[in-house]
Amino acid sequence: MSANISVLNPDQPKRVLMIVSNPTVSDTTGWPIGAWAAEFTHPYWEFTERGYVVEFASPEGGKIELDTWSDPRDSSEYSAHDLLSLGFLSSPKHAALLEQTRPLAELDPTAYDAIFLAGGQAPMFTFAKNAALHQFVAQSYTAGKVVAIVCHATSVLLTLRLADGSLLVEGKTWTGFANSEEVFADAFVGRRIQPFWIEEEARKLDNTNFIVGNRFQPFAVRDGRLITGQQQYSGTAAARLVIEALGV
Repeated sequence: MSANISVLNPDQPKRVLMIVSNPTVSDTTGWPIGAWAAEFTHPYWEFTERGYVVEFASPEGGKIELDTWSDPRDSSEYSAHDLLSLGFLSSPKHAALLEQTRPLAELDPTAYDAIFLAGGQAPMFTFAKNAALHQFVAQSYTAGKVVAIVCHATSVLLTLRLADGSLLVEGKTWTGFANSEEVFADAFVGRRIQPFWIEEEARKLDNTNFIVGNRFQPFAVRDGRLITGQQQYSGTAAARLVIEALGV
């Protein structure tokens, strides 16, 4: 199926804005961190196979760096099984999409049918309290667009408020990186990785329903136009719920 031909409407394909984190350095570990490959490559595949147009952006714009363990070419071989990411990163055309992402300040949040926030280690520092990003997401949601967020990018939902002052997740069911997964990750590397845990903080919120699936298994939730995925194995499931929500 051509990535340039929409299945149902080739003249007006659906548009998805893929928002990925700029690189940074973790305050807790001192490691350079970035975006997790599978959390944008797998959804990208789902969307483009459906004929959607996918654009890449980041809060500040510029080049995107990966969490090294998410790169299937990395010597750790942690993600060596991830053939979709390997194909994306090995393709000059696709790898170029990460070289010069557009900054959110240049974009109209109402110009897309859906936005998709990919996770990784960096969003805990670059997304969680980013007022400009929160405003962009809130404007998109208020305009009737589909908002999808996966893994540690769901940290934004702990504090992201709409224009009326209510949390976007008020009265909604959603998911994000689970405590059990944080415990496993910390034990795997032998130290605390994250500055806070999303599930732990979410359960402190009133009038919202945070749920999780099995540890490191695909799990995504749709509540109206809000779609959330639990971790790096949930990108495809979240993307399919976006397609369901868009109806084409």
